[in-house]
Amino acid sequence: MMDEAAQPNALENERAAPSKAGSTQPTREKESASTPSLSRGEITRQRILEAAEAVFGELGYYEASISEITRRAGVAQGTFYIYFRTKREIFVELVKDLGRRLREASAAATAGLTNRLETERQGFIAFFRFAAAHRSVYRIVEEAERVAPEAAQEYYQSISRGYARGLRAAMEAGQIRSMDPETLAYALMGIGHFLALRWIVWPQLTSAPESAAASEASAARAAAHQSQPESEQSAEQVLPPQVFATLMDFITHGLAPTSPSAEPGSEARTLEPQP
Repeated sequence: MMDEAAQPNALENERAAPSKAGSTQPTREKESASTPSLSRGEITRQRILEAAEAVFGELGYYEASISEITRRAGVAQGTFYIYFRTKREIFVELVKDLGRRLREASAAATAGLTNRLETERQGFIAFFRFAAAHRSVYRIVEEAERVAPEAAQEYYQSISRGYARGLRAAMEAGQIRSMDPETLAYALMGIGHFLALRWIVWPQLTSAPESAAASEASAARAAAHQSQPESEQSAEQVLPPQVFATLMDFITHGLAPTSPSAEPGSEARTLEPQP
């Protein structure tokens, strides 16, 4: 899902790119502490965004408050207004930030790859890791569709633009069959979206006979996910192995180049009466 073509543009790179709070707060603090190029003000801004992600993710936009964000960030309310004017402004910036970080994660995972199927594999792995570390992104982006629809639309469009560029390049190189790149990009994004929703975001849904075994397997995957560095986690530690295997089998066969004899209309041409 996505690829190196989805990297943020130069303007985006000029802005700070903080990550998620709540369950991943230590990760972001580690990033801030290990990034000497960030100024003290940028680190404070990151901390506020981190807290905002936790608050919006847990409480939702309408129940969240600036006072709760600043309390969790450990800053005075006056400090908040140095960086953001309103609750809506920080919410919109958070949506942009999450989209930017997702694209950066995908770009890093697929950098240097030339085989499109391997690019898809590594891109989807990066996406599922991101979704597992940022479960609140689903609630935040969903609420953005009502609170700030322009931000929600840009969140998806910024992903699809780079994705479509990479798919188009693979089509031109003959690695995958020719289709409309934008349509294909959104179709693949939709697949990733709902697989993550079903197996990462939603509570574990099981039937009564398999609930105990499924719960045990889910707990084992969660423990493995927490105990290993993100760079060493496999997709199977985020999704059930059969789910990821089915996904890649579908993508492999769906994107495979078609032979000239299998192109649309070829069968009809062979059935035409000969003169």
